[in-house]
Amino acid sequence: MSDATVSALKGAEARGLVTLRDAGLTGMVTLRADLATAARAVKRVTGADMPGLRRITQGQGCRVAWMSPDEILILCEHATARKLAFDLTEALTGQHHLALDVSDARAMMALTGEPGPLRDVLAKITPADIAALPLGEMRRTRLQQVAGAIWFETETEARVICFRSVATYVFDLLAMSAREGGAIGYH
Repeated sequence: MSDATVSALKGAEARGLVTLRDAGLTGMVTLRADLATAARAVKRVTGADMPGLRRITQGQGCRVAWMSPDEILILCEHATARKLAFDLTEALTGQHHLALDVSDARAMMALTGEPGPLRDVLAKITPADIAALPLGEMRRTRLQQVAGAIWFETETEARVICFRSVATYVFDLLAMSAREGGAIGYH
C-alpha cells in the first residue's frame, strides 16, 4: 500500500457552461479557539490578519478564512499544513484551542467561466444567495444534501470545499449544473 496522498477527485475535469476541475491537493488547517486571543499567534505563524465575519485574509503563502465565531480555516500548500498546525499549537501554548491538519479530510474544486453562468451554476445547488456573495467572502452552506463552502477568487473564478467523502457527489452535482443547455440567465 502506498503512503502517497492523492486528491479525492484525481484530477477530474468537466466542461460546460463553466469549467470545473479538481483543485488538487490543498493544505487545510482548522483552528478552533477564541479568535480574539488567537489573533497574534495566527499573524505570527501565517502573516495574515484575523479575518472578519465570513472574510478571507491573505498571509505568507496562505489564506485565512473565517468559518464561525470560534473557527478559522487556513488554506496553504499541502506539504506545509502539518507544520503550520504544529506551529499554531506551539504559538498558542497555554490557550484553549485545537489546531488540526484536515487537508486529507477535505477536497477543493475550482470553477472558471463568465460571471453570470458561473453564479448560475452555483445557485442551482445551494440555498445561499450567490448573487449577494462578494469577492473575498467565504460562505458555508449546503450543496444539495451535504455541507460545503463557496467563495469567489475573482468574478470569473470560484472555489468549493467539501468533505473528501462526498467529493465525487459534489463534483458530479456541479458538472450536471454546468451542462450545456442548462443556462438559466438569472445572474
